[in-house]
Amino acid sequence: MFESKLPNVTTTIFSVMTALAQKAGAVNVSQGFPDYPIDPLLSELLAKASLGGYNQYAPMPGVGVLRERVSQKYKLVHDIVVDADTEVTITPGGTSAIFCALAAIVRPGDEVIVLEPCYDSYGPSVDVLGGVVRPVALRVPEYTPDWDAIRDAVTERTRCIIINTPHNPCGSTFSAADIDTLAEICVHNDIMVISDEVYELITFDGVRHTSPFSHPSLRDRTFVITSFGKTFHITGWKIGVCVADRGLTTEFRKVHQFVSFCVNAPAQHALAEYMADSTRLTDLSGFFQAKRDAFRQMMQGSRWTLRPCSGSYFQLLGYENITNESDVEFARRLVEDHGVACIPLSPFFRDTEGEYDPVLRVCFAKSDETLRLAAERLRSV
Repeated sequence: MFESKLPNVTTTIFSVMTALAQKAGAVNVSQGFPDYPIDPLLSELLAKASLGGYNQYAPMPGVGVLRERVSQKYKLVHDIVVDADTEVTITPGGTSAIFCALAAIVRPGDEVIVLEPCYDSYGPSVDVLGGVVRPVALRVPEYTPDWDAIRDAVTERTRCIIINTPHNPCGSTFSAADIDTLAEICVHNDIMVISDEVYELITFDGVRHTSPFSHPSLRDRTFVITSFGKTFHITGWKIGVCVADRGLTTEFRKVHQFVSFCVNAPAQHALAEYMADSTRLTDLSGFFQAKRDAFRQMMQGSRWTLRPCSGSYFQLLGYENITNESDVEFARRLVEDHGVACIPLSPFFRDTEGEYDPVLRVCFAKSDETLRLAAERLRSV
């Protein structure tokens, strides 16, 4: 009889909560995508590219002008020099890029450290490649790395550490000191890094995004994963990027070419033209900080508590003053009794033995009306 390679994988919590929200007619602030229109210019540029004949296979590494725009972004925003030809690969979304990076370096029996809670594709991707997931809990309530625990998790089989900054689902960010410590651990133990940075342009209160790719000791051992979906509110376009040094990019592309070969050509050309205006990158943090601040203000005076949020477009709400229910039970009841859908945090853990923090995740990449209605219903709890 056929034996599943992922026997414990079921329908994701995102699909479950969205289905519940639709059935109940609830306000949905659970899934991480905007509910407002994209810039009409992007739609026009997509149509222009298709009408202009860009409808066949794109180059395997990505359209050259788009890779050049990515290189320019790194110099402008992060002051990092990236070679467009040898260090940038366009991928069908960030999740695919994470898988390809893992597939390029993980062999059966290799161990991969993940910092929990974490994006739910990490563990299954390691599993299907024959690797071993070693979960380490982030410290609550700030959700920052516990470097002593990470050191303790390292063994002679450790191949890679996956980090995520700004963090989904917790809204925390790595500091420069965190990256220095990561470098010390990785260099000492010869460990690779996969850095999920899809929210790189969404940081708040003067916090500056710090990538391990900017660290001289980590550049040649790091895959950086980013995405246009979060940057330009186009999650349905599914276009991501892997940035890595020449040697790692060579190995990454060996996998990428057999997973997807290439990515939607007209969308790549549309994005390249759109990114010619750099303010579309630099204005993003201010746009989302206004939404974060508005939502946090709406929640003042309620029984909910607000966890720190220095990046991403997610806010954790503590419910320790409301109920002793599990997060999944409470999230379901919120949909049924109060008409608002949030995401519980426990499905983002593989190791359930860490310190429990009673919180739910809210996505504030929503219209002002959606946020107002969601906050109104949450305050009534």
